[in-house]
Amino acid sequence: MTDFDDALRAVAEALDAMGHGDPRPFAALWTTTDDATLMGGFGTRALTAAEVASTLEAVARRFRGGALVPEYDRVLVSDGWAMTAGRERGVLSVDGAEPREFVVRVTHVWRREEDGWRIVHRHGDHTTTAI
Repeated sequence: MTDFDDALRAVAEALDAMGHGDPRPFAALWTTTDDATLMGGFGTRALTAAEVASTLEAVARRFRGGALVPEYDRVLVSDGWAMTAGRERGVLSVDGAEPREFVVRVTHVWRREEDGWRIVHRHGDHTTTAI
């Protein structure tokens, strides 16, 4: 087991909270430096740590009642950088609608910082069919 395995477990816990409308655990996984970037599945774009934090808050307000579960196709880890690619899937309510299957394809870029692994970039997009 590596400390990056701990980071992946933290993502799973944080996505559970995100699907229930709480962005704080997921936001805590991000770098606080201003090279953070987020290109989100709802068309969001954030180019600083502060913009990432406010974007995560806005997105979490749209979710209710279900966990998002990460599924990884690739996990690549080096000494200072890592990348994950896969999907986040769940059944939840978006914008107050009836709960439905929700799938977003996601790539995260991670950097090892003094206090552990931090997300520095996220790209997500919604699929048109469940995959």
